[in-house]
Amino acid sequence: MQQRTTPPPTEIDPNRSYSATVRTSRGDFTLQLNAGSAPVTVNNFVHLAGNRFYDGLTFHRVVPGFVVQGGDPDGNGTGGPGYKLPDETNPSPWVKGSLGMASSPAGVNGSQFFVLLGDAPYLADSGVYNHFGMVTSGEEVVTSLQIGDTIRTIDISAQ
Repeated sequence: MQQRTTPPPTEIDPNRSYSATVRTSRGDFTLQLNAGSAPVTVNNFVHLAGNRFYDGLTFHRVVPGFVVQGGDPDGNGTGGPGYKLPDETNPSPWVKGSLGMASSPAGVNGSQFFVLLGDAPYLADSGVYNHFGMVTSGEEVVTSLQIGDTIRTIDISAQ
């Protein structure tokens, strides 16, 4: 994949809805992406998945009852794609199954995503986290993920 210093140009069609099937070493789960609330974040996720950025990366953080996180090319919570995304905080509730983009001290990170394993309404007030989707199927896979489990690939579909 080409190295970038800024988020990718817009590739998604604002008139379509997007979903992602995350294929892991423990099974698959599906995410409905919310481009209306976080268009730059969704576009970025679709771009990275389409360019196979996530293939082979691991889930590096699992906190039971709170979060499972992956998408770091360094595998330790410090890496990203080489750029930061803008703040797209929105009023979407931080409930179990919410999909968010991780935050870093320098701003919102560009590739690390997380799925909530329980409700976490305080995330709305505790930093910059771009809420950009929800788990729609495979919740049992999400809850079974362990540190070191692999993202085999992420398939994007548009409706």
